[in-house]
Amino acid sequence: MRADIWLWAARFFKTRALAKQALAAGKIACGGVACKPARLLRVGERLDIARGEERFEIEVLALANTRGPATMAQTLYRESPASSAARAALREQRRLQQAGTPQPPPARPGKRDRRRIHAFKQGL
Repeated sequence: MRADIWLWAARFFKTRALAKQALAAGKIACGGVACKPARLLRVGERLDIARGEERFEIEVLALANTRGPATMAQTLYRESPASSAARAALREQRRLQQAGTPQPPPARPGKRDRRRIHAFKQGL
């Protein structure tokens, strides 16, 4: 099974072309070695996947040629506990960093809001 097809079927990438680009850029390693798109994957292989800031360390459990529902895609691999813990820690760190920054206003005032502002200013 080709690596780019499997990554697409396992829902790590939205399109096969994106999976192919990531493989060509060296963002996916099979057993510590950069993997090419046409590399044949086998059950039991370990993959290191870098997708943005996220890092996955997974083991291939099954092969699939077609992209199915997410529940089926999750049965194709097993993520290592260290990898899932590191991703959870990174997610928590990003959440805490954003907690101290002020949030911008949701949007410009609408027609109703402008009427209220105008009425408030007229009352002063």
